[in-house]
Amino acid sequence: MENIHFIDLFQGIATLASAEPKILIMRLFLIALGLLLIYLGKKGVLEALLMIPMGLGMATINSAVLFVAPGGWLRAGPNTIFVDALAGANTPEQTTTLMNVLQIDWLQPIYTFTFSNGLIACVVFLGIGVLLDVGYVMARPFQSMFVALCGELGTILTYPIAIAAGLTPGQAASVAVIGGADGPMVLFTSLTLAREMFVPITVVAYLYLGLTYGGYPYLIRLMVPKRLRQIPMPVSKPKKPVTSGQKMAFAVLMCVLLSLLFPVASPLFLSLFLGVVIRESGIAPYIELLSNTFLYGATFFLGLLLGVLCDASLLLDPQVLILLVLGMLALLISGIGGILGGYAMYFLSGGKYNPVIGIAAVSCVPTTAKVAQKQVASDAPGVVIMPQALGVNISGVITTAIMAAAFITVIQAAYPG
Repeated sequence: MENIHFIDLFQGIATLASAEPKILIMRLFLIALGLLLIYLGKKGVLEALLMIPMGLGMATINSAVLFVAPGGWLRAGPNTIFVDALAGANTPEQTTTLMNVLQIDWLQPIYTFTFSNGLIACVVFLGIGVLLDVGYVMARPFQSMFVALCGELGTILTYPIAIAAGLTPGQAASVAVIGGADGPMVLFTSLTLAREMFVPITVVAYLYLGLTYGGYPYLIRLMVPKRLRQIPMPVSKPKKPVTSGQKMAFAVLMCVLLSLLFPVASPLFLSLFLGVVIRESGIAPYIELLSNTFLYGATFFLGLLLGVLCDASLLLDPQVLILLVLGMLALLISGIGGILGGYAMYFLSGGKYNPVIGIAAVSCVPTTAKVAQKQVASDAPGVVIMPQALGVNISGVITTAIMAAAFITVIQAAYPG
């Protein structure tokens, strides 16, 4: 008892006191950032479903830092506090140790069986599919897909920049996909092409997906003058509405076609379009299960895991700083590309297309569509662009999946093994 110091009874405080200055500052900063994310989520500034568990996880993990003896075969995986899902257990004793970790650390099984194998991305996509009305895309397929493709500018241009910054082709592709603003797609791509960095890449992606949208309204005001933000969209001529059967047929054909072209991403295509098919089939129990229990549960644990992965040592890795810059750049360029696509439609339509719709090409459904509508409504309360924005938004999900699949296919073929 004489050898026990009072401060050692409270290891979180003890590790703060003994930490290097940069670790100390980063831990305090991340604790404060976590609390800020909770506040902004509560206020509705950021997505509460993701940011509140992420913020509390981030604050907690940087408070609860222990002194742990080094060594042993059962070590943490790359850039993560969790045991690597691929860790090998060669003896009965090691197998028992691994099972104990899975049983005692309550987040370890969630990480192992959903996060580190990409299942959580598929579950999120399944829930998103149930919420998507592809009728918005089918009503204006060429307009929507054109603008959505313009919103992939950040994905395309960030790749060579990342290569120039010293990343491998797989790492560069994974961080470039952040430009599509589709978190599950980033997770899936990085697991396939850059497993050694999928944790920091995914953390960076979701940090920016949660925070960058605060900057998009300023980008809209900078690029689109007020008189153009006030352009009303022409009322569509009355026509036969798109039926549920047509929407189902569209989803089935798109799933089969994209899976034929890009089989490596077929789990995501299947998840997304299965959700659409279930929505249009009207199977109420499945719709309720997937759109509420599955989607909200997956989003909750995704946010919580991302939060607890944001420890100070991870974010102080010099390579993570590169990822932060590239992620921000990808989303900025994609936003610019989407608005430029909106301008192209403005000129092609003879001034009858609101360029603000282009920001919805950055495909975080339906966040950017809401950003577009809110900015237009603040200048012209009677103008509604939401249907067109949602069409572009949903198309953006599809184009991001295509870009990710193309990256995976080409890089795996060019750099086998």
